[in-house]
Amino acid sequence: MTFPSLPSLWTGLRSFAMLLALLLPGSLFANTAHTHEYTLANGLRLIVREDHRSPVVISQIWYKAGSIDEVNGVTGVAHVLEHMMFKGTKKIPGGEFSRRIAAAGGRENAFTSRDYTAYFQQLHKSRLPLAMELESDRMRNLILTEEEFTKEIQVVMEERRLRTDDQARSLVHEKLMAVSYQAHPYRHPIIGWMNDLENMTFLDAKAWYERWYAPNNAVLVVVGDVNPKEVFALAQKFYGPIKRGEPLPLDKRKPQIEPQQVGIKRLTVKAPAQLPYLMMVYHAPALRNPSTDWEPYALEMLAGVLDGNESARLNKTLVREQRIASSAGASYDSTARGPGMFYLNGTPSEGKTAVDLETALRAEVEKIVREGVTEEELARVKAQVVAAHVFQLDSMFFQAMEIGQLESIGLSYRDVDTILDKLKAVTAEQVRDVAKKYLKDDVLTVAVLDPQPLEQKAPSAPPPALRH
Repeated sequence: MTFPSLPSLWTGLRSFAMLLALLLPGSLFANTAHTHEYTLANGLRLIVREDHRSPVVISQIWYKAGSIDEVNGVTGVAHVLEHMMFKGTKKIPGGEFSRRIAAAGGRENAFTSRDYTAYFQQLHKSRLPLAMELESDRMRNLILTEEEFTKEIQVVMEERRLRTDDQARSLVHEKLMAVSYQAHPYRHPIIGWMNDLENMTFLDAKAWYERWYAPNNAVLVVVGDVNPKEVFALAQKFYGPIKRGEPLPLDKRKPQIEPQQVGIKRLTVKAPAQLPYLMMVYHAPALRNPSTDWEPYALEMLAGVLDGNESARLNKTLVREQRIASSAGASYDSTARGPGMFYLNGTPSEGKTAVDLETALRAEVEKIVREGVTEEELARVKAQVVAAHVFQLDSMFFQAMEIGQLESIGLSYRDVDTILDKLKAVTAEQVRDVAKKYLKDDVLTVAVLDPQPLEQKAPSAPPPALRH
């Protein structure tokens, strides 16, 4: 499956760094104290976190290659290769991987994002050797054939039709990204442009696999009821014999800095829909140095003030009081290999237009720039984040995701301590400062969905392999 961004996948969790804010010290130190790091001779990085509350283990392998690493003409190849990874090796025939995990009482899947591709299994702790055996085998022994590729690319194209082409809001987001970014690869959809998919060959997928799927471009994350030394021994046994590849490390890849936007951009997307829809995105910095940066933390809090809870400004003012919108939201991409973005979006109420909603959203931003935010608002946002993150720590899967995401974009799970302190230190004045500096027209792109009549036709059934 594609994994567009943290805010879109983890619905309701806001962006990743917000989830790290104000984590209770006892919980934080307990997790870092039970986290162990190893590096195999071939460059594979292994991170093990002990969690003995239930006899379960999560195993995730993260490859530092996503759509950001693609070039024109082969957009979507990272996601296509994710599909092909389930087609078998000489040792494990196609489809057998999933069957063996299911037979062991486990579940597995994969996802592709702009910045990385990951594969995971959740099983009883006694079956961790099985997960490692299967996953390590396909790291370098995947069989890529033209016949299997020809079938699977049709599945991917149908996935694109179902999830983007036939979904008005997804289409708006795709077109918006293509316009807001002038040169950076984030302008391309993770699933790829249809023309590129139609002309892709199995050799494109093979070249991607051979370039990026190597132990020295991967992070293996294991969380659960395990003994770290035993996990390391298993990793040595199954992953240790795999030879290093030649992928460029993150710090050696081209920076691909986006040119400065120098004026507002607007676009209209016509698509079948019942209601209009508005999206506004501002270029903003992403987190680069957790210890010295401060603006990303303030932008996180700004998003929380606007849309962090039921009493946040957008919902309170635009939805409940003024009734200009039936929904309105804000979010921010703080953790990414590429540039960040600050988003405002919403659906106008009946009788209201996208222009009305844009005017109202602008008014809320201008009010913050003019008057700032209150200490009470800021405290409320921080308190809610505490509850959200502590609740999520009950999930071993979330803990593994937390580690894998940070490690895959060039940060470290150890940065959590610093991120915590910096978020706790955000002031109301800093929130006002970033609103004034970044939420301005020169770096803004506005997209409006112009709803067209809905066609009266039965939806097509999803293809069998759509889940990957």
